Amino acid sequence: MAQPNVSHSVTIRVELSNTPGSLGRLTTAIGEAGGNILGIDLVEVEGERIVRDVTVLAADPDHAQEIRERAEEVQGVHVRSVLDRTLRLHLGGKIEVCGKAPLKDRDDLSMAYTPGVARVSMEIAERPVSVHTYTIKANSVAIVSDGSAVLGLGNIGPHAAIPVMEGKAQLFKEFAGIDAFPICLKTSSPAEVIAAVEAMEPVFGGINLEDIAAPACFEIEEALKSRLDIPVFHDDQHGTAVVVLAALRNAAKVVDRKLDDMTVVIAGAGAAGVACAKILNNAGVGRILVSDRKGLIFSGREEFTGAKLWLAESTNQDRRMGDVSSALVGADVFVGVSGPGIVTAADIATMNKRSIVFALANPTPEVMPDEIQDIAAVIATGRSDFPNQINNVLCFPGIFRGALDARAMSITEGMKLAAADAISAAVSEDELSPSYVIPSVFNRNVATAVADAVARAAQAEGITRHLS
Repeated sequence: MAQPNVSHSVTIRVELSNTPGSLGRLTTAIGEAGGNILGIDLVEVEGERIVRDVTVLAADPDHAQEIRERAEEVQGVHVRSVLDRTLRLHLGGKIEVCGKAPLKDRDDLSMAYTPGVARVSMEIAERPVSVHTYTIKANSVAIVSDGSAVLGLGNIGPHAAIPVMEGKAQLFKEFAGIDAFPICLKTSSPAEVIAAVEAMEPVFGGINLEDIAAPACFEIEEALKSRLDIPVFHDDQHGTAVVVLAALRNAAKVVDRKLDDMTVVIAGAGAAGVACAKILNNAGVGRILVSDRKGLIFSGREEFTGAKLWLAESTNQDRRMGDVSSALVGADVFVGVSGPGIVTAADIATMNKRSIVFALANPTPEVMPDEIQDIAAVIATGRSDFPNQINNVLCFPGIFRGALDARAMSITEGMKLAAADAISAAVSEDELSPSYVIPSVFNRNVATAVADAVARAAQAEGITRHLS
């Protein structure tokens, strides 16, 4: 069973007999059921009955139900209700729209809306570039998904994708001050997604593609990049890749190795796997091997198209065959962007000494860190309950903040490399250690540093829009 965690926490409202020992029997039962009690709050006293709220960490919904049942078995205890704290957090959605200017009187209304707003509209009509000055476009991002690859849940559709996109919008606002909007499209056609995003472009300063399955995500991103003059960024690809590179730069320092002398094995040839291979290649990594469900990818294995054609032509130059396990023999780095249980501790043991393992499948990694802690020198996951969390929130808020501030018309490979450098630099030489190669997601300096680096890169590459 997974460890109890806050995402599966519940608040159990119970009635207890107002007698010595009743609360102790309840807490003992919860503990024996594997629940981790966070807090106990008094709600009210009703004569011989006391009503309390007991907040408990559970491992999953079935575990929460088991805890409830064990509580109900305790003499003198009646469970009134069980509240899922995560579901409660999402009641009515997690974001809202707030006005920036007050509307206190007739003057305010006349300037914010009619008749004054007509002057602003005419200014934009006569000078279209001023839309980036006088509207929300200057600070807005559309988070676009078709719900075809949501988290690790698969194709659950656009309605079920909304909570995830709302959460992403919260992160944009919290870490970069960007107004982001969830746009979940009811279509499975890449052409329709492209057309919809192209049609809504006037409102937005950037497009963040999210949770769109491969290979459609590649087609959609490339088409939109060619048609729009605002930044387009598929975070599942490039956000993951940027943070992986940042962590690898620091991990290489820990094990005293150079990127150009490393062999990296990537498990997973989907959106994140392809992007990781590309950015590591651009960063000068020595040898890259990528595996899909059929084994290692190499030129001639089969008739590849699209993103996998690039992998076949640009990685595994020695045309090695076999699966991930065989590829790990003598390798320096493992990057897992696939699924749970892909490799074993025995596989990791065949790697070079002081190996680096990034097992990023969520919620269950390709190999659990506690199984290899005495084997690998540096271990990272996508989880928050282990050291070295590879989390895209270290990347996308700052990348878009920098792109918007610079009025960039695209996000280039140079901007991504600059972002990775800024993230890795957020861990000082004094702080660097095997358990700290990537900054905390709550380090408020990261987004600012990434934004500054990205803006400078955009300006250096001459892809910024001039508003004068």
